[in-house]
Amino acid sequence: MKTMSIFSIPEIHESFSINTYSLNREELERFAYNFIKEGEVYEQEIGNFLLDWLNNKDYIVVQTSGSTGKPKKIKIYKKHMINSAKATGQFFKIEAGTTALLCLPANYIAGKMMLVRAMVLGWKIDLVPPKTNPLDTVYKQYDFCAMVPLQLDNSLNRLHLIKKLIVGGGIVSENLKELIQGVKTKVFETYGMTETVTHIAARRINPKKKDRKDARFFKALPNITLTIDNRSCLTIKAPQLNEETIITNDVIELKTYKKFLWKGRYDNVINSGGVKLYPEEIETKLQLLIGHRFFITSLPDDALGEKVVLIIERDYNKIAYLTIKNAISTLKTLSKYEIPKEIFFLPQFIETDNGKVQRTKTLALVKHINL
Repeated sequence: MKTMSIFSIPEIHESFSINTYSLNREELERFAYNFIKEGEVYEQEIGNFLLDWLNNKDYIVVQTSGSTGKPKKIKIYKKHMINSAKATGQFFKIEAGTTALLCLPANYIAGKMMLVRAMVLGWKIDLVPPKTNPLDTVYKQYDFCAMVPLQLDNSLNRLHLIKKLIVGGGIVSENLKELIQGVKTKVFETYGMTETVTHIAARRINPKKKDRKDARFFKALPNITLTIDNRSCLTIKAPQLNEETIITNDVIELKTYKKFLWKGRYDNVINSGGVKLYPEEIETKLQLLIGHRFFITSLPDDALGEKVVLIIERDYNKIAYLTIKNAISTLKTLSKYEIPKEIFFLPQFIETDNGKVQRTKTLALVKHINL
């Protein structure tokens, strides 16, 4: 007769503390209840997750971001979250006693995993509101922190307070990369998704000069194998994070089974006159020219099939239009196929709840307003 296995509630590391309080499992439950009852919204979200983590279920339910499709709820197994935390600790050489700052919301996987890493690895984690300028009220130094690009952009003058920083949830612009060159903080851009329990790869984006060439490539965390499919899209084998092979829509250049160069989303590929163009690569080349948020996409064209267009988030201004158009026309890094055939201006882009641009819906606005 087959016996049913009982899920073992994850142990709390003896070195773990939260907001300077060293708590065991029972004390952490009371801490969470207090947050839910009396805390601010971000603290209530933290309290709810902590109770989910400490219950007798072997999984939690997580909301995906919705940046590449409809947001959905998926199950993530706690054993996979524990494995992910250990892989992060090994990759970034972060041990028990590490001081960490949580400035991300706990209703998404990135914020949840900062708490899991703290509980599993024995970090001393402090909590601050998940604002766009999270370091403004911070006056001590931390070993480790995770941010989204907008938070990094708003924290440059206080970045010395963080020794190691991971940045995810969006592409780090070339302009922002330029601004962090030479700072002492080790800044890593991460690659991952909810289905892989946050990041499965990372790359240092402010490396020493001698390491800059190789730093273009993302390097996979331990126990992860990378391959590509017939579309040149990344596939991920990470049995300790997900029992299934994950097939992505990210077009990559695979250097080894552990390293890759990200080129763009397969969904966004533009076929213009038989030439495949990757909007994200074009955007990288344009980032230092355009001072506002923008993206590259396409519209139907009788001759080319699809034509490259540039959409900028700002009110239309003829001088700005001509300045940008002339600057693009003289940009030597752009091939003739990559030069936008049209430039559109929109006062505001459509975003997901966590600030990612929804390209398809925003393009529909362009068609409605400009065409």
